[in-house]
Amino acid sequence: MNSLDKQYTDLLKTILEHGIDKKDRTGTGTKSIFGYTIRHNMKDGFPLLTTKKMPFKTIVTELLWFLRGDTNIKYLVDNNCHIWDGDAYKNYLKWFDEQSKSFKEQGIVRDPWTQEQYIEQIKLGNVDADLSDLGPIYGKQWRKWGRKGKYMVNEDLNFSNGTFTEIDQIQNLINNLKTNPDSRRLMVNAWNVGEIDKMVLPPCHYGFQVYTRELSGKERWDLLEKKVGKELFDSWVSEIVPFGGGLSEYLQSHNIPKRAISLMWNQRSVDTFLGLPFNIASYGLLLMMLADEVNMVPDQLIGNLGDVHLYSNHIEQAKEQIEREGFDLPKVHVRDGMYCSSIQDVLLFDYQSHPAIKAPLSN
Repeated sequence: MNSLDKQYTDLLKTILEHGIDKKDRTGTGTKSIFGYTIRHNMKDGFPLLTTKKMPFKTIVTELLWFLRGDTNIKYLVDNNCHIWDGDAYKNYLKWFDEQSKSFKEQGIVRDPWTQEQYIEQIKLGNVDADLSDLGPIYGKQWRKWGRKGKYMVNEDLNFSNGTFTEIDQIQNLINNLKTNPDSRRLMVNAWNVGEIDKMVLPPCHYGFQVYTRELSGKERWDLLEKKVGKELFDSWVSEIVPFGGGLSEYLQSHNIPKRAISLMWNQRSVDTFLGLPFNIASYGLLLMMLADEVNMVPDQLIGNLGDVHLYSNHIEQAKEQIEREGFDLPKVHVRDGMYCSSIQDVLLFDYQSHPAIKAPLSN
């Protein structure tokens, strides 16, 4: 079994054996442990679980939505991604309850849409944007972090009242990776305490940090061999090495990266059966996109997990997955780095998996 699937099924076993029973906001109930780390070397393959089939296009769509700075589920619905439907629908029902008194005063008899009707109306463009928006969640914080008051980072970005600015954390991260790759401040944060009460759901994976290192000469030569093919590489080595020249020029001419980049995300709350496999693949893809954008090699992917739980209605599904043997991990190719515009720009190769295991989502 590949290392990632083994780490994941070991985590499932740990929760089943050592987890304590805890209540939760959804009323479902969980088995929970506190504190766990998953670490994956990206050279071992793309971190998409194989012990159950994962909906890769859905994972890609959500990440692209984050990177657009979008918080409205219209984009997700239009691209057949429905993982946020329940949270958006809860927001709609809250609005409907608030409007019920007004409806009665106007003599209007009206029932709320079902969730299926609500999503269909969004797809048709018949829902006001405010009623399909999730508040200032991930995309807004990543790309448009707001800050009021005198501590403004860029006066050119101020709104007309002179008291508000937006910070594009992703672009700042890219700029800093290019200019100061050894910085210990290469971070993006979604936990904006001033706006949590406006979010339909506070961020579960609330921040990430990246880290870079210089590649060794051997690592760079291995990359060149992989890029040009062994036969051509061997001919170059036989001609160049005896004369002791031209090595760095060859590496430079083929745009061989000089650094490797790792990413570590932090997560306060972990729906281990449904959510965590998405998170692992999503941050693995984000790492690849960042690496492509700044011409580095994806290295380590690390997840630091807080309240790690299995919902009570996921227990049997977890036991089924534990019994499965994983396949080799797939490969992924990303076009245009951080600026890929659609799921068609993210290509999945050689993905072999066991069948999907269905489980209910607790909202």
